[in-house]
Amino acid sequence: MDGAQLVRMINDISNFFNSEKDQEIAAAGVVGHITKFWNPRMRKQLVEHVEKSGAGDLSDLGQLAVHKLGQTN
Repeated sequence: MDGAQLVRMINDISNFFNSEKDQEIAAAGVVGHITKFWNPRMRKQLVEHVEKSGAGDLSDLGQLAVHKLGQTN
């Protein structure tokens, strides 16, 4: 899967969690979803894509979630 597609997916997931006012809790929800439903290879590819290419089209919540995800992997 290419990095741009992973970014679109993370933005969709982030949109769901955006209703949470506390961004730390929302980011934890995004990370929890990704950890539960994405295989490790996809998670690693997403983190590497963002590290290499920058945030680009990644939402603010998506950026926070990817940062947290990168710290746990």
